[in-house]
Amino acid sequence: MTDRFNTAAGWVLFAGIVGLGLSSVSSRYFAAHSPEEGGYPIEGAAEDGDGGEEALDIGALLANADATMGEAAATSRCGTCHTFNSGGADGQGPNLFGVMGTPIGQHAPGFAYSEALSGHGGSWTYEDMFAWLESPRSFAPGTKMSFAGLSSPEDRANIILYMYQNGGGPALPEPLPEEEEAPEGGEAAEDAEAAAVGDADTPEADMTVPGDDQTNPVGE
Repeated sequence: MTDRFNTAAGWVLFAGIVGLGLSSVSSRYFAAHSPEEGGYPIEGAAEDGDGGEEALDIGALLANADATMGEAAATSRCGTCHTFNSGGADGQGPNLFGVMGTPIGQHAPGFAYSEALSGHGGSWTYEDMFAWLESPRSFAPGTKMSFAGLSSPEDRANIILYMYQNGGGPALPEPLPEEEEAPEGGEAAEDAEAAAVGDADTPEADMTVPGDDQTNPVGE
């Protein structure tokens, strides 16, 4: 009985050693032959993720904006920190009357702007104001402004139009021109139509042969 037990135990131990060895060998093999990049690349995926967002037509957004809604939004969302009337006092944020077109971070004299904003450079264009209202921290990393931003382009357009009508600024940008759609059939159809018009305007050729008078009897 003891011999059989020892034999069985020996075979079990041997099988374990073999299994452990095969596991080690296989793991080394697959590690050496594993692909450098997993999965299959999808064409165009990287391009869409990097700057693939379509640019806003700021001119069209402002042309369709509502200054009344912008005033209400500016008062409710920004009024705790800013004033918008001429000569209004600075609060936690500066007075914003007539801010459009002025140097960024230098509009309100004496206000303690953060270096992230005062050192940004440039002036408050409509494009910059759209970007600022969308995400102040992205526009000027390190800004003291705690406002998270407005994701809706329409909301931003309403507020900017209100600030423009209330305090003035540069001329509003024009909407982008609409792309003209090509006529059906493309250039080939246009060429065929032009050729048909040209043939219609050309007089028919005179088919009568000079000197061939078919009314004369033969021999005369």
